Amino acid sequence: MVLCTGNSCRSQMAEGFLKAMWGGRVEAHSAGLLATEVHPRAMAVMAEEGMDISGHSSKLIDPELLASMDIVITVCDKARDSCPNVPPRVKRIHMPVRDPVNMVGTEEEIMADFRRARNEIRDKLREVLDREL
Repeated sequence: MVLCTGNSCRSQMAEGFLKAMWGGRVEAHSAGLLATEVHPRAMAVMAEEGMDISGHSSKLIDPELLASMDIVITVCDKARDSCPNVPPRVKRIHMPVRDPVNMVGTEEEIMADFRRARNEIRDKLREVLDREL
């Protein structure tokens, strides 16, 4: 499970990568401290990579589902610091990625920052899963 503050961007992209690249090996979920909506720019940059996350929905953390996970990955400090307690057998991994949602600039600059976040998430997930699986 990948956790973030709003479950709108970084955790949604991570869930998309997990399903697309490791779907046969992992059961991927994402959730947030708040439920908002999946950010349209996150959908757009994932579509550039051939991954459709338009069917995803923003979800609150379900403590029961969280407790059933083998690995919980937090992609922001707030989620790491506010994550509910999980059983000791659940491995917690902190993989911070700067949030592109509040980027200010031209549309081109904003989309470039979403792509930066997407690529950082993909690369960090590869590193984590190569080590953990």
